[in-house]
Amino acid sequence: MADNLKNEEGLRYICSVIGNLSGVPVRIYKNAVQIFFHSVVWLPVDPICLCEDEILNIRSHTGYYTTQFFYYYGIVNYEDYSIIAGPTRLTAAPVQDLRELAFLAGVPSEETDTFVSGMRSVMSMPLESLMQMLLAVNYFLNEEMLELKDITIYEKEQQMYEHQLGKEQTEQRYNEDLMEPVPQEIHNTYTTEQSLMDLIKKGDTDALDSWLKHAPAVRPGSMSPDQLRQVKNTFIVTATLASRSAIRGGMDVEDAFSLSDAYIRKCELLQTPDRIANLQYHMVQDFAAQVSRLQNQGHHSALAASVANYVLHHLSEPVSTEKLAEELHFSRTWLSRKFHEEAGIPLTDFILTKKTEEAQRLLRYTDKPLKDISVYLGFSSQSHFSRVFKKYTGMTPTKYRINCKTTE
Repeated sequence: MADNLKNEEGLRYICSVIGNLSGVPVRIYKNAVQIFFHSVVWLPVDPICLCEDEILNIRSHTGYYTTQFFYYYGIVNYEDYSIIAGPTRLTAAPVQDLRELAFLAGVPSEETDTFVSGMRSVMSMPLESLMQMLLAVNYFLNEEMLELKDITIYEKEQQMYEHQLGKEQTEQRYNEDLMEPVPQEIHNTYTTEQSLMDLIKKGDTDALDSWLKHAPAVRPGSMSPDQLRQVKNTFIVTATLASRSAIRGGMDVEDAFSLSDAYIRKCELLQTPDRIANLQYHMVQDFAAQVSRLQNQGHHSALAASVANYVLHHLSEPVSTEKLAEELHFSRTWLSRKFHEEAGIPLTDFILTKKTEEAQRLLRYTDKPLKDISVYLGFSSQSHFSRVFKKYTGMTPTKYRINCKTTE
């Protein structure tokens, strides 16, 4: 009976059952061609299209892949078949992230809201839970009794972080003294810790990069007799402090905690101190970069932070001063005047500057047509988008994209 379930019909049955049980989409591929898809929620476009090749390149019996939005997919390979479950993540993704995901996946603009609603209906679960479910499938199909720690971690950190953070280059430089104990008094980390957290709160990425390269060696208090557990615990403490510092720097509370949780989950799956150190470097830089985006030319206030957070969470919508004032419960006139006083930039310019920065990222890291980008960013027309882009960058979107390609 068990062998009968290992044929194609049996695989479809198994995938339907685990899809219904988990609430996560499940697919079957045969020789890298999809032959089955099951989902309890409707998605106009399957987001796996953005990373299908990378996932199918995982050739171990079980593995996983994490996307730029901290969604993950799990895979089980059996003979000519591959079973892929996902995407899911620990917590629900922000709507703005889902709208960007829809854009990158080529979801038609009129179906974006349906896609966002569907993705928010996909069950959230820890990566460990997803993989435990697939380990059971792997045991049934490949008769292989694996544990979570046996799963091959599929990622080349530097390439993946480069994509996640949207950076042109990712530097592999981290002072290992941050992670390795040296002979000095225990708990002497307070001054060093405060320096690091202050740089994150200010969003000063350049100073942070320089500080990390020359950071003093420290020895945190012992939190575990096991060396690997000690490094992981130190990472968790750093993530907690970094998220709090980013919040004090103006980052949205939910965004900061979600980012912290995502990094901690990734850390728990790593098995060597050097990989954890590398991840920690990127984490503190990520938090600082998030704060930097929120702060405008060094000017910062509670009002400016509220405005920046709203704009960054609604980049894919038409954002007017009237709408912004209504959402923040101020009059349009008062908000425009007060923001200009505190941030040193007119509110309309701030909104369009942030949209232009997002457009630069999309032009550099995607091949989406200008028309699609203009619609996604809420411009009334492609010509309007081009005029705004040239005003704030000094060149047309087409010229900017060409320049990016020639310098890479």
